[in-house]
Amino acid sequence: MYRKLSFYIDGEFIEDAGGPGGEVINPANGQIIGRLPHVGAAELDRAIAAAERAFPGWRRTSPLARSDLLRQVAALVRARAARIARDITLDEGKPLAEALVEVESCAEHVEWHAEECRRIYGRVIPPRQPGVRQWVVREPIGVCAAFSPWNFPFAQAIRKVAAALAAGCTLILKGPEESPSAVVAIAELFHDAGFPPGVFNIVWGDPAAISRHLITAPAVRKISFTGSVPVGKQLAALAGAHMKRTTMELGGHSPVLVFADADIDRAAAMLARFKLRNAGQVCVSPTRFYVQRAAYPRFLDAFAQAMAGTRLGDGLEENTQMGPLANPRRVAAMAALVEDAVGRGGRVVTGGGRRDGQGFFFAPTVLADLADDARIMQEEPFGPVAPVVPFDTEDEVLRRANALPFGLASYVFTESLKTATRVADGLEAGMVNINHFGMGPAEIPFGGIKDSGMGTEGGTETFDGYLVTKFITQV
Repeated sequence: MYRKLSFYIDGEFIEDAGGPGGEVINPANGQIIGRLPHVGAAELDRAIAAAERAFPGWRRTSPLARSDLLRQVAALVRARAARIARDITLDEGKPLAEALVEVESCAEHVEWHAEECRRIYGRVIPPRQPGVRQWVVREPIGVCAAFSPWNFPFAQAIRKVAAALAAGCTLILKGPEESPSAVVAIAELFHDAGFPPGVFNIVWGDPAAISRHLITAPAVRKISFTGSVPVGKQLAALAGAHMKRTTMELGGHSPVLVFADADIDRAAAMLARFKLRNAGQVCVSPTRFYVQRAAYPRFLDAFAQAMAGTRLGDGLEENTQMGPLANPRRVAAMAALVEDAVGRGGRVVTGGGRRDGQGFFFAPTVLADLADDARIMQEEPFGPVAPVVPFDTEDEVLRRANALPFGLASYVFTESLKTATRVADGLEAGMVNINHFGMGPAEIPFGGIKDSGMGTEGGTETFDGYLVTKFITQV
C-alpha cells in the first residue's frame, strides 16, 4: 500500500484541509495511487505562526541537544529506508535500487549535520585599544521556507531540513506535489525523533500561491529553492524585493569533455549509466557530450550500445535499469527535442521515441551530427536524450562548453594531468568531475554559478545560508 498523505503543522499531521486536493499518479502505469491534501491561506498562516513561536526556544537549544535529535533521525532513516524507497518508486518512478540508495545515503547527511552543528564557532578579534573586547558570533537567521523538487524527493528535502534545523532555525517546507510520500516520511521521522512542535512543518498546494505567501511573510527570513532556472529567478526576485536571503540550486546543462587520450570504453560505459540515472531527470546529469574527433566514432558506438542495452520497466520490477519519466509533459518534451534535432540535420543513433504501452516511458536516445544551435544543445533536456558532437581543440571545446548561461556540473575524461588541470580551471561550473562522478557526499559543497544558482548545500558551507553574523564590542 502507498503511504497515507498529509501536511504537518505545529506537530500535527492533518489529512484533510477541507478544500481541494491533488491526485498522485504512478508514472509507470498512469494509475492514481493517492490523494494529497492542499493547504489554503489559513493553514499557511498557522504554519508561519508555529515556526515563529518555536524559533526562540529552538535557537536557545544546545547544539549538543540538536545533534542528539538529528542522530535519532538518522537511525530512523536506516530503519525505515525500505518502505520509504518503495513509496518513492511508486510516485516518482525511479528503480527501487536507486530509491534505496537515495534514502540510505541521507542517513549520513543527517549525521554529518549533527556533527557539524556542534562546531558553529565565532571568533575573537584583537582590539586596537586596551580594555576593549571584540567578538563575532554566528546566530540562526530565523524562520526559513524551503521548496524541494520531485526528482529526488527525499534527498533534496532532507538536506534542507537537516541544515536549517541543525543551525537552530525553524522551517516550513513545501515539497513536490507529484512525489510527496518522501516528504511526509521526513515529517514522520522528525516527529518520532522528538523535535518540538513548530520547529518543522510541511505544506502542499498551489506552488505559486504558497511561494508568494511564504516569501512575503515578514516572519520568514530565508528561502531555499531547488528547481528550474525560470522559477528560481522569479522566487529570487520576490525574495530580493523583501530583502530575504536565498539559496538557489537551479538547473544546469552539464558539458562532458572526452579527450582522445581517455579510456574511451570505460568513459562511454560510465557515462551511459550516469546519464540514465533517474531516467536522466537529474540536475547534474551529463547532457552535452563533446568528444575529441579522433575518438568520436569509437565513443559514439560504445555509448550508443550501452544506452540501447538498458532495460526499461516499472521500478518495482527486479531487472529494471531505467524507470518512467515523471509525467506526460516530460515525454512530450523529449519528443520535441528529438524532432527539432532531426529537423536541423541531426541523426538518431539509437532510441528516439516513446515506448509503446502504459506509463510515461521514453527510450534512451543518442543523437549525433548536431549543430550547437539545436535546442537540445541549448536547453536542459532533463530526460534520457544525449547529444554527442565532435571537437578538435581544447580552446574550442572550452569555448563551446562555457557558451551557455548555466554553470552547475561538468565532466572531463582524460589521462593527461596537464589537460585535466587546464580544463578544470577553464570550465565555468560550480562542480568539476574528472574521470569519475564525485558529487553528493555530505562533506562536499553542492551548487552552481551563473544561472544555475547561488549558495551551496553540503560541506562546511552548508550553514552559511542559515546563519547571520553579529559583531559585539564591549568596553
